[in-house]
Amino acid sequence: MAEEPKIIVIDYDSGNLRSVTKALESQGISPAVTGDPGRLALANAVILPGVGSAPQAMAALQERGLIQPIKDYAASGKPFLGVCLGLQLLMDHTEEGDGPCLGIVPGEVKRFESSEGMKVPHMGWNSVEVRSPHPALEGIGQSSHFYFVHSYYAAPAEEGVVAATTNYGLNYCSVLARGNLVATQFHPEKSGPVGLRIYRNFIDLARTEAQRSLDGPVDAQAAAHRD
Repeated sequence: MAEEPKIIVIDYDSGNLRSVTKALESQGISPAVTGDPGRLALANAVILPGVGSAPQAMAALQERGLIQPIKDYAASGKPFLGVCLGLQLLMDHTEEGDGPCLGIVPGEVKRFESSEGMKVPHMGWNSVEVRSPHPALEGIGQSSHFYFVHSYYAAPAEEGVVAATTNYGLNYCSVLARGNLVATQFHPEKSGPVGLRIYRNFIDLARTEAQRSLDGPVDAQAAAHRD
């Protein structure tokens, strides 16, 4: 039986930790919930959840020494999932408090404009239109509904990273995907079976990474013997 992949859920007092943890546990995974920056590099996969204020979240990440380790992990090629605020924090800058974000993916975080019939925050169920395939979206049907709670949205500088969109007064990025990075503006853990499918897909990516990390040294030794 394959060893369980090491999945870390980052704890920085701004995340929906209990719901995310329960979603993973429902799929047979016991994640490590930690704010220890030294443990990130040891993970096969990392989840950055988030609710609330981006400036407060960035301050909490800074206080815990997590900003550079998150950037390093995102650049490592290993699976990384951002959820809600965890998507927005990947951008360069946010209009919320006019402050910096992690700067991992070029782009801005903008506030929805209130208008008649469109309340802010955007709260409730809405459809997601998939624009490009990604392993994390495997089995997710077009126009599937997910649960949203947010007043701001990410506007990536490059259209190519927008894997899915949602309409709320405008079409905005509700799923971002770039290589090993995937992030959702909605909450998969609050979106029923279709949301759990995204976590199951992400766990499969973590398992693949765990197996790759085990096979790597063996392959290197075999190559040395061949030489």
